[in-house]
Amino acid sequence: MSATVIKTSDLPASYSEINPHNLYLYCKAYASGLRANTAHTKTRSDVSGGGKKPWAQKGGGRARAGSVRSPIFVGGGVAFGPKNNRNYNQKVNRKQKKLALNFALAELAANEKLFVMDNIVVESGKTKDARAFVAELGQRDVLVVKELIDDKTFLAFRNLQNAYLVEANELNAYLAAAYHSVVIEKSVWEKLTKEN
Repeated sequence: MSATVIKTSDLPASYSEINPHNLYLYCKAYASGLRANTAHTKTRSDVSGGGKKPWAQKGGGRARAGSVRSPIFVGGGVAFGPKNNRNYNQKVNRKQKKLALNFALAELAANEKLFVMDNIVVESGKTKDARAFVAELGQRDVLVVKELIDDKTFLAFRNLQNAYLVEANELNAYLAAAYHSVVIEKSVWEKLTKEN
């Protein structure tokens, strides 16, 4: 399996005019969508107990207190703590997603880290063969993009730490930017670079 290195000159002219801010916005939105949003605290109204006034309003020499569940008491509620009803989703337009992906690919091409192959397949289904494929490219880590993943190739790449196999419809700007290099099947690459 021989890979062709894609250079900036091989890309459509429109790729060179994309604002890098599109990639920033997409990655920011993608990372926000990954947030678990599980941090949650109880305010003084949510904590149980504290119905009785702890001491008289006046005469004790202490500051006035209405409930032992106030944030200043141990066992009290939390003031201004996180709530799990927060929505972290950020909208990114379809055109902007495409621009972000195109910019990420253009950056890879500029650094000669973008490769195209006619067909990516590991017939044996063995991890050692997939490892040899990655080693042949001589890259730190690789995102491998196939049109459709077959069972044998999936098994071969499954346990590799420095390679990640995705189908064409899973490819996005975040993944393209996160990996040191990208290998794409020719059929997928043609669809990506086809002018709309």
